[in-house]
Amino acid sequence: MALHTVPRDLWEDQRAIWTAPLHASDRAMFAGIALIAVAGVAGSEDTPIMQKHFLDPQTNRHANTASNGLVGLMVAAPVALYGVGRMRQDTHATQTGIVAGEAIADGVAINELMKIITRRERPTVDNAQGHFFQSGTSWNSSFPSTHSTIAWSSATVLATASRSRWIKIAAYGVATGVSVSRVAGRDHFPSDVVVGSALGWAVGRCVSHRHHLQNTLW
Repeated sequence: MALHTVPRDLWEDQRAIWTAPLHASDRAMFAGIALIAVAGVAGSEDTPIMQKHFLDPQTNRHANTASNGLVGLMVAAPVALYGVGRMRQDTHATQTGIVAGEAIADGVAINELMKIITRRERPTVDNAQGHFFQSGTSWNSSFPSTHSTIAWSSATVLATASRSRWIKIAAYGVATGVSVSRVAGRDHFPSDVVVGSALGWAVGRCVSHRHHLQNTLW
């Protein structure tokens, strides 16, 4: 696997992701149903939560700063891993960096398509009503959270590739921090980050499986 094959790999990734439901196991189908249920419950509480909580502007600013910094870390991690792999001639580290980068790109592509379709208002609009299919939102749609998708797609690949429990905890911990801070910053509703996180995790798993990534990294 090399950088020059990434465009072809992204195409193959997308085909595998979109056709995954046709080959899903019973466990995967159950997980999908559970996700729909959780998103539905979260969605029913979106407006009450955002109308009553996270109303302090200073807290919102700090949360925004945290989410941007943490997601930047999850984007930088694959790049750093690729660089370290090249310097040490560590094929697995290099491959993990490329696969994590692919997962991020795959997740963002699906996320942006969902945004164009759903066109949901942000929590700061219309007293946090969170209406869908609103004209003028498209690329700025609140649903789902792009930050969450990026963080969880990267974290899932890194966790899949590593033997270390601490790296797994750190990767998923940072991804969780991104998701929580997007709500605390009033950038997204809870259901936005639930779906965005689940999307990132599912893409990370799918891409890792397609490239036969194993937990042999440190």
